[in-house]
Amino acid sequence: MLSLHTNNAALSAQNSINRTQGSLSTSMTRLSTGYRINSSMDDAAGLQIATRLKAQTSGMAVAMRNTQNSTSMLQTAEGALDEVSNMLVRMKDLATQAADASSTAADKTAMQSEYDALGTELYNVMNNTTFGGAKLLAGGTIASSMTFQIGSSTSEKMVVDMSASMTTLGTDVLATTANYAAVAVTGTELTAAGTASTSIDKLSTAIASIGTVRSALGASANRLEHVYNNLSNISTNSKAATGRIMDVDFASESSKMTTSQMLLQAGTAMLKQSNSMSSMVMSLLQ
Repeated sequence: MLSLHTNNAALSAQNSINRTQGSLSTSMTRLSTGYRINSSMDDAAGLQIATRLKAQTSGMAVAMRNTQNSTSMLQTAEGALDEVSNMLVRMKDLATQAADASSTAADKTAMQSEYDALGTELYNVMNNTTFGGAKLLAGGTIASSMTFQIGSSTSEKMVVDMSASMTTLGTDVLATTANYAAVAVTGTELTAAGTASTSIDKLSTAIASIGTVRSALGASANRLEHVYNNLSNISTNSKAATGRIMDVDFASESSKMTTSQMLLQAGTAMLKQSNSMSSMVMSLLQ
């Protein structure tokens, strides 16, 4: 029907052009940002899922840093205790040598001097070893219950309590030397009669206590390493899942954009043709 008031063909062409322009705008936005979802209108459910995954992966990234920092702290403590063990072994060697009848009083005095120096350094290592400015060993972080945050949720925690072992260790080390004090003194562990033999047993007990704590530190560090590996695996797959939801497929979206451009050109041409149909009414009036 030819009408001056209503041009159905033009209205249809305009409606098609509007839809095509919207599709073209969406494709160009996606290709320019690289994301398939740029607002909740693009995919409300997908955006919600992707947001949860992003929050999870972000939390796991922090947890992974936590495990690395915690592992470094435990390794620092274990390294300090390794040195303590070496000193105790040397002190035991000195006590063993001093307990022998072949050692003269002068020999024992010289051994005691070294024994005292080692005792002073024992105090220094046990009381002044720090990590990030915080004490680690005697009265420090390792000597109390430790809680490690190893995941992005509240329930993902790792509790390590070596307080009892550290208390025993402190008692055993203190029993080995009078020089386990802030101020150096002259001890008699190797010079007094019969004390060298007694010191051997005390040092053996302290060395065993060191081994117990170091074993616990190593086990905890190994567990943290496994935690890190697991978090890395989960994080990688979660990021991949987020990408599948959020990222645009450039090949597919480029094809859609080309199609929209062609449809827009065709629609514009048809709109021009439909607008010329009204002029046919005038030809009927001539």
